Amino acid sequence: MSRGAPRPLIATLTPNPALDVSFTVEGVSAGRKLRCHDVRRDPGGGGLNVARVIRRLGGRTLAIFPAGGPIGKQLEAMVRAERVPYVAQQIAGETREDFTAEDRVNQTEYRFVLPGPRLRRSEANALLEAAAGLTPTPAVLVASGSLPPGAPVTFYGRLASAARAAGARLALDTAGAPLERALAQGVWLVKPNLDELETLVRHPLPDADARLAACATLVDSGRCQVVALSMGSQGALLVTADEAWRAAAPMISPLSTVGAGDSFMAALVMALAAGVNAPDALRRAVAAGSAALMAPGAQLCRAADVQALENRIRLEPVSATRSRPPAA
Repeated sequence: MSRGAPRPLIATLTPNPALDVSFTVEGVSAGRKLRCHDVRRDPGGGGLNVARVIRRLGGRTLAIFPAGGPIGKQLEAMVRAERVPYVAQQIAGETREDFTAEDRVNQTEYRFVLPGPRLRRSEANALLEAAAGLTPTPAVLVASGSLPPGAPVTFYGRLASAARAAGARLALDTAGAPLERALAQGVWLVKPNLDELETLVRHPLPDADARLAACATLVDSGRCQVVALSMGSQGALLVTADEAWRAAAPMISPLSTVGAGDSFMAALVMALAAGVNAPDALRRAVAAGSAALMAPGAQLCRAADVQALENRIRLEPVSATRSRPPAA
């Protein structure tokens, strides 16, 4: 992106947002009261986290999400406090909470994820209309997270069709049947983790060649244009029709895994939307995902940490070894 050029608008949709409550405890054991401290509350849910990171990294964003009840009001107030522009669709049910407990004695993390409120059909339709009817049309629409009870399994598939009709590129981070339905309609970018990709292709992916072939098949079949495969400590893989790159993750002692994938997605989409080439976009994405591991609870990545980590990300082109699965 040239100097002085307007920043591309990246909108996000979070069908099932949450108020994330994180805290620490000195040892988890059954049958006794566990005294918690360092309690923190943050806005949560995949798309909301993506919007928060885009805002921190200097991007232009708009978050769309449903909100209901007192927790929904609290969530809106937190989003406003972070100066993230948003559209909150009011719903009858109450916005959920999620809980993350850091056990300092055993150095483990426990995450408790509630299902969320049941969406009425009219509420689900209103969310789709809000995302597809944005003016001006965003450069990218990021849809991220699980679907709440009541939302149809076709929700993301309908969103893919609506985004294409509106001229927006859809970047999707979800799993299971909702992901399959969206891919059947065609999306711009998907960001599965390794478990999600194995579930999608219905067989194990034990090595680098198998993972590359699986990502390439998704692109070559026309179901998406870009696959960003996140593999935790094993790094990440970015595959398009023309090239593929592998990034190694830097050595980090993680404080929390909450929001690492969302930070990765935010930095990746922000870079690609601005015209950054694939390897440099992947480098920044892995830096952002790694930076999120350095922040406790649900605090996500910090811009200074992302910048500090970028030079530590090692990249390797793998286009030359790109392979295809044997024909059936």
